[in-house]
Parts: sequence; C-alpha cells; structure tokens
Amino acid sequence: MRLEAAARMDVFRKLWRARKLIVVVFIPLSLLPLPLVHPTSEACCAYVLMVTAVYWVSEAVPLGAAALVPAFLYPLFGVLKSSEVAAEYCKDTTLLLMGVICLAASIEKWNLHKRIALRMVMIAGAKPGMLVLGFMCCTVFLSMWLSNTSTTAMVMPIAEAVLQQLICTGLADSHDDSETGDSPEEDSAVPTKEENLDKNQLELLYQNEQNERSKQDLSSITEGQAGELNGFGLQPVLNKTFVRQTNGHLPQVAIEIPNVKRVRARRDSQYPTKRDHMICKCLSLSITYAATIGGLITITGTSTNLIFAEQFNTRYPEAKVINFGTWFIFSFPIAIIMLVLTWLWLHFLFLGCNFRETCSLSKKRKTRREVMSEQRIQEEYAKLGPISYPEVVTGIFFILMTLLWFTREPGFVPGWTSLFEKKGYRTDATVSVLLGFLLFLIPARRPFSSSSPSCSNSEDGSDPDPLAPMITWKDFQRLMPWEIVILVGGGYALAAGCKVSGLSVWIGRQLEPMGGLPPWAVTLLACLLVSAVTEFASNPATLTVFLPILSALSETLLINPLHTLIPSTMCVSFGVMLPVGNPPNAIVFSYGHVKISDMVKAGFGVNLIGVAVVMLAITTWGVPLFNLTEFPAWAVARNVTGGL
Repeated sequence: MRLEAAARMDVFRKLWRARKLIVVVFIPLSLLPLPLVHPTSEACCAYVLMVTAVYWVSEAVPLGAAALVPAFLYPLFGVLKSSEVAAEYCKDTTLLLMGVICLAASIEKWNLHKRIALRMVMIAGAKPGMLVLGFMCCTVFLSMWLSNTSTTAMVMPIAEAVLQQLICTGLADSHDDSETGDSPEEDSAVPTKEENLDKNQLELLYQNEQNERSKQDLSSITEGQAGELNGFGLQPVLNKTFVRQTNGHLPQVAIEIPNVKRVRARRDSQYPTKRDHMICKCLSLSITYAATIGGLITITGTSTNLIFAEQFNTRYPEAKVINFGTWFIFSFPIAIIMLVLTWLWLHFLFLGCNFRETCSLSKKRKTRREVMSEQRIQEEYAKLGPISYPEVVTGIFFILMTLLWFTREPGFVPGWTSLFEKKGYRTDATVSVLLGFLLFLIPARRPFSSSSPSCSNSEDGSDPDPLAPMITWKDFQRLMPWEIVILVGGGYALAAGCKVSGLSVWIGRQLEPMGGLPPWAVTLLACLLVSAVTEFASNPATLTVFLPILSALSETLLINPLHTLIPSTMCVSFGVMLPVGNPPNAIVFSYGHVKISDMVKAGFGVNLIGVAVVMLAITTWGVPLFNLTEFPAWAVARNVTGGL
C-alpha cells in the first residue's frame, strides 16, 4: 500500500511539474471541435480568443509568446490575412511608448528620480504619518511618467534605508509619549546601533563615511545587473527570481526574494516593538498602492491605459475624445481623492487614529530619533551633490513633453496642431518620438565646459567622450519592454479579428437581457468583475480580453462605450490584494515586512476605495467631459457598420 501511495504521489508530482505543458496542449485540442462543428468566422475567432485568453490567464507560456497566437491562427482559420494581422502589432502607441522610454532612461541614468524622491521626503519630515504621505506623493508623481514596476523598484530601496534607520534609533519604542529630544530618560532607554543589531538581527547597517560605520547587505530590488542598486551603494545578497506579470512599461524585472528563514527571522526579531512593525508595513504597502494610483493619471502611466487608448481609437476612429489632456483632466481628481483616502485607510489600519502624534510638523514635538532620521535623509540627498547639467536638460525635456501633450488639442482652445494646414496627422506619439530622438543627439556635457558629468552608469577609469549624448541605445534597450509591445499588439489583433468576423456583434446580442439595467449598474458590474479577475491574472491580459466584450455590450445596450470602458480600464489596475496581483506588490512583499494577510486586508480596502472613487468620477465630472448622457454618433456609425 505504501509503495502504491508513493507511486501515485510521484505521478501527481510529475503531472504538477508538467502542468503548463498540459495546458498548452490540452486547451487547443479540447476547444478544437468548436471551429470544426461550426465552421463560421465567428466560431473560428472565438476559438482563437479562448485559446489566447487561457494562455494569458494561466501563464502557461510567456505573455508575449501567447500574444503571437493570433498571428498564426487567424490566417490558418481564414479570419484575417497574415499581412492584416501583422499590421496590428505596431500601432501609434508603440511609438508613444518608445519616446516615453527614452525620457525614462534619461531620468534614471542621471538620478533625477532620486533627487525628486529625497526632496519630497525631506519636505514631509520623519513623523510616521507624514513620512508615509511624503513617500506616497513622490511615488505617485514618478509613476505618472515611469512604469509602476520601475517606480516601486526605485523608491523601495530609499524607503528601506529610512525604515532601517528608524528601527536602529528606536523611533517607535514602548515610550510613545516621550516627545522631547533632550530627555535623559529617553537617551538611556535607547540602545546603541550595535546593541540593536545584535538583539534584532538587522540585515542592514547604513554606511556613513564620516564615522566609518560597518556596512551590511540589504534585501532589495535590482534591475538588470545584480551589482547595481539605484546608486545607493547597497549590494544584493539573496536569490534572484523574476516576476512574470507586467503592469507597466518595463519587461520582466529581477526581484531579490528573501530566503524564507531570513524573512521569518526579520518578522520575529527585527522590530523592537509592534509599532515599529506597523510603521514598516504601512510604509511598504503605501508605496505599491501609490505606484498604482500614479499610473492612472496619464495615458502613458501604465500599459493598460495604452491598451485601452489604442483599442478604443481603432474600434471608434471617428471618436476624437481620448488624448493626453482629456484623460488627465478626468483621472487627476481620481488620483488625488484615492491618495488621500488610501493614506487615511493605511494610517487607520496600521498607525491608529492619533493623527496629532504621527503627523505633527512642529519641531518642538520631534524626538531625537526623528531628528536623526531626518539627518539621514539629508545626508543621502547631499551625496547627490549640486544639480548637474544633464539633470537640468532632462527636467526641461520632461516639462516640455508634458506641455506639448497638454496643448496639442486641449479642446477648450485651439491647440498647436491648428498651426498646420493638414489636420489629424500629429498625435501625442509625434511629440514623444521627437523629444526622445533629441536625447540621442544632445551632448551630456555642458557646452564650453571641461568638466564631465557624473553618472552612476559611467565606467570607472575611462575618458568620457565630450560629445557623448544624454542617452545611448543601450540605455534605451535596457528599459524598452518589447514583451509589452507584443502583448499590446496581440490585443489589437484579437480586437481586429472580433470586428471582422462579427464575433463582437454576436456577443453583444447575447447580452441583450441586461438592457433593463441602468448604465451605472452595468458599469459597476464591469468594474467589480475586472477588479476580481485581475487579482489572479495579469492586468494587460485581463483588459485585452474584456475590452471587446464590454464594447459590444455598450453598443447593444445603447450606452456610451466610454461609460463602461474607462472605469473598467482603471479598475483593472486595482489588483493589489495579493503578491501575484502585479509586480509592485511582489517587490514590496519581497522585503519581508508584510505578510499575505496584511496585503489582503489592506488591499481589499484600497480596492473598494478605487471602485467607489471611479464610479463617483464617471457619474459626476466624467458626464460633461465625455458627454456620457447620449449615445454618440461615432458609436452609432460603428454599431450600424458592425450590424451590416
């Protein structure tokens, strides 16, 4: 009996190891009777759609590889010609993304993101509540222009260094009521850094060059090379693993996942008090939530926004309503409200309701330990030195790109595109690619200056080229997410197949029983559905599957498609309850401060906040902005054409 049980367990283990291969082979074969029994264009397109969707949700193959399935199945089943499918894999948003990545490469190369983050934290101060709010604000700002994954990977090492300093100096010890920094009892109650290191088994001790402190290793995130950690001089020591879900513009990001035993040791013995642990949880989770909120603000903030914009403009070419300006006007109030409510929720959950203690800006109420923490942040900022010429150039390009996006077609006044005779030729991608191209040409050295710019990526001992550009092709290639480009292209191909085959019209007819529901109820159901699915599937794949269905549903019910598509696009980013929900969650979880139960409890509240705020926006200021009370003419034309 034991031998039989062991043999069965061995078979189960082998099947579990081969589960992805089984899915890859079994799903197409099990669904094959659909196009064979019903050899229609709708059935063939549905077959391709279901196979691709299962591959995406199960991640049996990489997301980019699964996105290539329509490229060969559509021609084989006669849905689309091979040349027509290939044209869907490179759109206007691809060029827009390339220009944004050029700017992001310059920001990272010249450490402008560090200067912005540290300056905002210095303004916020070291009080726990204000510290969390300061990190959230700088993360939201950076995530507007960089990917959520990249922003989290940049900010978390800064936050981890600050947290370790807070723990070392005993910011939140058992004497919560000691508010004076000069109290003798407070000084005697605070152990030295060496005693804290022995007692709590800290993994990091900050290196101070002035008093020659010892240096320890920090569990952190790395991108690309294992020895590079955002210029902080900290070295990774843990095993490397990769997050496969992509929720931003970066490809797979290397993440240092702590060893399980070391994580348990940190959770059990690192924190002097429970309040210390609560501060670490609150700050860590606030960063991943802030990155998600910031990605909502701009059309380039996250890949799901780009997927929506391109699929919407492809399906409704006559609708000239979605651009950088209109999206920003709609989403910016959402982000501000979500930022405040999320901060209040995390503060209540982990720090309590004593805002006077945790958020006071009075210098008289600062403890000695808070003063030391602020000095630590100021020392990090001082290491950056004075602002350099490349940072100034990058900042100018950053502001110029934003202004040109806003003023292209603002709507209430004529934009700069009205200066050209031919209309409709210039898009946001035109501005993005132009400025990105110039970054390859402008020298990184100040004109008529003999000093060379300081860059963390420059090779030691090499004589820099006086005409070296702001960024090189290697800098661009390091950040360019080709997997996302192919994934987005696969979504466009699926949408084109649904349109040509008539599958979207068939789906819309099956959803006609929902016609009795009011528009807000349909939108709420769509938001709840996508926010639940995206907890277990990647955000881009989830949105790519749902967009054609929701578009057909809106056309069938004679609802403005924007009424359902925009809220669903935003809610698909709210996969914040599990580490697998999106890469920023996994990055924060890898630092070992939070447990899955913490993420579920905090993320559930953030999810409800997000859905509620999005519903508030689409039923209030979204109505006049997008004219949601009427079924638009561009949707009528699409509906009539699809019906024919």
